[in-house]
Amino acid sequence: MRRGVRSLLLSALASLTIAGCADGTQGAARAARAAAPRAGGGVAVPGLESAATVTSDRLGIPTIRAASREDALRALGVVTARDRLFQLDLLRRSSGGRLAEILGRDLLAADTRQRLYGVPRAASAILARLPERQRAALDAYAEGVNAYLRSAEALPVEFKELGYRPEPWRPEDSVLVVLGMFNALSVSEELERSRTVLTRSLPKGVTSFLLEGTDPYTRSLLGAEAPAAPPLPAEELRALVAQSRSADARRGAVLSAASGGAPVGSNGWAVAGQRTSDGRALLANDMHLELGVPNIWYRAELRYGDSEVAGIVLPGVPMVIVGTNRHVAWGLTNLDGDVMDLVQIEAHPGRPDEYRTPSGWRRFDVAEETIRVRGEADVTVAARRTLWGPVAPRPLLGAKVAIRWTALDPGGVDLGLIDMDRARTVEEAIAVMNAAGGPGCNVLLADRRGRVAWTVTGRMPRRRGLDGSVSVSWADGRAGWEGYLPPAALPRIVDPPAGFVVNANHRMPIGEGALELGRDYANGYRAFRITERLREARAVTEADLLSLQLDTRAEFYGFYRDLALRALTGEAVARRPPLAEARRAVAAWDGRADASSVGLPLLDRFRRVLAGEVFAAWLGASRAAEPTLELELSDIDTPLQRALDARSADLVPAPEGWDAFVLAALEKAMTAVKQEHGGRPVDQIAWGAVSRVRIAHPLGVTPELAARLNMPDEPLPGCNECVRLVSDSFAASERLVVSPGHEAEGILHMPTGQSGDPRSPHYRDQQRAWVDGRPLPLLAGPAAHTLTLVPERP
Repeated sequence: MRRGVRSLLLSALASLTIAGCADGTQGAARAARAAAPRAGGGVAVPGLESAATVTSDRLGIPTIRAASREDALRALGVVTARDRLFQLDLLRRSSGGRLAEILGRDLLAADTRQRLYGVPRAASAILARLPERQRAALDAYAEGVNAYLRSAEALPVEFKELGYRPEPWRPEDSVLVVLGMFNALSVSEELERSRTVLTRSLPKGVTSFLLEGTDPYTRSLLGAEAPAAPPLPAEELRALVAQSRSADARRGAVLSAASGGAPVGSNGWAVAGQRTSDGRALLANDMHLELGVPNIWYRAELRYGDSEVAGIVLPGVPMVIVGTNRHVAWGLTNLDGDVMDLVQIEAHPGRPDEYRTPSGWRRFDVAEETIRVRGEADVTVAARRTLWGPVAPRPLLGAKVAIRWTALDPGGVDLGLIDMDRARTVEEAIAVMNAAGGPGCNVLLADRRGRVAWTVTGRMPRRRGLDGSVSVSWADGRAGWEGYLPPAALPRIVDPPAGFVVNANHRMPIGEGALELGRDYANGYRAFRITERLREARAVTEADLLSLQLDTRAEFYGFYRDLALRALTGEAVARRPPLAEARRAVAAWDGRADASSVGLPLLDRFRRVLAGEVFAAWLGASRAAEPTLELELSDIDTPLQRALDARSADLVPAPEGWDAFVLAALEKAMTAVKQEHGGRPVDQIAWGAVSRVRIAHPLGVTPELAARLNMPDEPLPGCNECVRLVSDSFAASERLVVSPGHEAEGILHMPTGQSGDPRSPHYRDQQRAWVDGRPLPLLAGPAAHTLTLVPERP
């Protein structure tokens, strides 16, 4: 679920739970105290070919044993519905634009967006084009979910509180969930909007400088492959700052909250046998997503035929997303690939219902979308569509644009990852991944022979007449897409000489002349730190890789520490005595983001204050061109630090001089941090007071319910740029370490627990291990419960 939608969801459920239910808070509290649902027994499943068994261990992790893949997926549908039924319903409703009908007007805007983008229409079209084997998998999964719906003794508490029953599961609902993950991982639209505004409002040299795309850490990793850095456009920046100083209007913030923040991404690396303790290859993966209760992933083992697959499943999608099949292990990180273009629409000057195409003027296709709203009349919106895709709800620089996006293309999406159950080598796994049509991801691979590899998965557009960086018109036919790159054209690294391969959403060294699949990569600090530690490591074990996943070294902030200490001279502190507190805090920082680290709260806020002030001064013209601009840049630190390194008062908004500018930013940061922490001195505020894990259940909206339903709000080591990435409710959604063929020694833990039902003992029983960084076994333990599934008799 997208970050904004989750916040809206919590708000809507708060009002409904407190005011809209029959017995309000007390009813939900009683339900939360109710006995756990029965785990044993038998269920008749339509379509099941042979009896199947599901054993669950002490953590509720199921091991499914079935005769065929389809029977295993029917069983997976049953147990996922048993443990995550309300989550299943929210995921399909969120993607399909149907939240307002159960949650009310607060979710109308989110539903409208999905309908205007045509997501439900795309899901149906994608389903119709799926290969037979994939369609059979979706059918089988739906049969399992619906078998549970028919046999369930009681529905989860959320359905009772909201007063509705879930509809039967349809195969297209699984496609909707896949498209929801596309949406959660996609940053292309906002970044292309930002690049387009910058390109059209700023001097070319400034635009190149701001969009450089290769930070110093990534340059170190790329070595000779690193592109040349654009020159610092000093004169152009001086002119922009001067213009900003003379403007009558008050400068406003231009950076979005997402700029330079926690990336929608992950860490992944694979270590070859030459670097491990016994010649086995090892894979590590932790995927960074917004956290909630229940967790976005569901743990499972599936055994059918000669396949044994273990790992994590996205509820609603019948396949292991990340895991192992005992021959190959695979992990994913967000590719940040450019799979979306904003197509400028040339509207007819006299006929607003027409637009220009390469074959002449054409009328917009218009479909009426009716959105049901709880407690109110239905709302109808007109979804307009072009031959390239839907018309975006928001204009760009005052003009309409169409969305050309892989996720909305019936030929751009499939469930090819399901065939990872049959891969036996890294080469076979690469072939599966390159051909699959899911969200664009980096793929890390390790096989049983001690070999490792990196490649990518997802359809990548083949463009003509444009590079996809900014919005252009396709009306004359010179620009557009010509299908997708063939699987063989996708990059890969196999058996690297270093003995390991790393991706942390950064630009990869793919060789001169290779096709660039994106441009908005994450800062390379995490990848640099992982590489640094792996270069030092020998005889690597599973425990070593879990330790690396928990690394809290935060030298990324070293630039801001050094900048602050240079400014905080004895003379400066004598003139401004309150800054002595800031100097003590910065000097005390230990270079880490541990809960006990003092000084980092001030440095983190200092960075944000500097970025806000500097970018506002540089981008006044861009704000004038697009008044609602909230600039989204994946890397704000490279241009910011290059400008600050020049120590020139006229490159930044420093009318009173360079030192005064830095000290004022420190004072502003110090004031903000103190206000947020009850006036305590900043040299007594540890990072744990700022970095806290906040994982909420949708109904956890009052103090009583929060205590019962939410995970504890407690300090969590890590930071935005740490290997152990943490940012409020954004962190590692799982941690996996495994060597294929040695799964019994593998590690897998995740926040919360298997069950989304607060009455279940498995609601929060994995949370403590995740917070503490304690390993849990990848494979399920001895059976605590057994569920038998039998074919439904006519």
